[in-house]
Amino acid sequence: MDSWHYLCGYFAAFTNISITFPIQKVLFRQQLYGLRTRDAVRQLQHDGLRNLYRGILPPLMQKTTTLALMFGLYEDFSNLLLQHTTAPELLTRSVAAVLAGTTEAVLTPFERVQTLLQDNKHHNRFNNTFHAFRTLRSYGFQEYYRGLLPILLRNGPSNALFFGLRGPIKQCLPEATSYSTHLVNDFICGGLLGAMLGFLFYPVNVVKARMQSQVGGDFQSFRVVFLTIWKEREGKVSHLFRGAHLNYHRSILSWGIINATYEFLLKFF
Repeated sequence: MDSWHYLCGYFAAFTNISITFPIQKVLFRQQLYGLRTRDAVRQLQHDGLRNLYRGILPPLMQKTTTLALMFGLYEDFSNLLLQHTTAPELLTRSVAAVLAGTTEAVLTPFERVQTLLQDNKHHNRFNNTFHAFRTLRSYGFQEYYRGLLPILLRNGPSNALFFGLRGPIKQCLPEATSYSTHLVNDFICGGLLGAMLGFLFYPVNVVKARMQSQVGGDFQSFRVVFLTIWKEREGKVSHLFRGAHLNYHRSILSWGIINATYEFLLKFF
């Protein structure tokens, strides 16, 4: 096991979350309520500056650990499978990426609590991260994993595409001749992939946000929740993708930072 990949993934996530959390919060409100960007921003302004970073602890804990696992487990699974199988490398690495993404889903409770803390209808119900965790405990262990299916549907395939396309995209960019140009290329590569994958899996995240905003009650299937949202948004794809343009730009910045920071740190470690 090479711990450097885990550490680099951890610090890449920390850097990203610290910078992009307010943008993510606007996006979350759009996913949950189907708001226009300006309305979501006004909602956050109404919440006040003290609530702007409310809910950052769960994603900070979850994303740092998730990306540490994403990069670290991908390398470990890849090395393990390459040593013990004769399958083509592309297939082997794709399986490794899916396995890493599936393992990340263990951290669903953090994403669950983040959703509750970012939803303004729960502001008076949950004081902070630890209070939310304690409150959910009274509903049973399964409540922590509400919304697990969309996370699994997102993590595995998106990991496979990210790691599978990262190299080819970078090869298409102008050759880097210095640390700074390597950094720029890594940022562009990560940003393009993040934007593409963020858009591709956006409806899955919309369903996940709706599932995880509920506390208690029946566990509805992915299909039922999707159809409910579809009807609420008048059966229009454009309404389903509300916030996708902001997600696109956030993903460029977010995954650009993650990929560039990860590769930068990896060179030094």
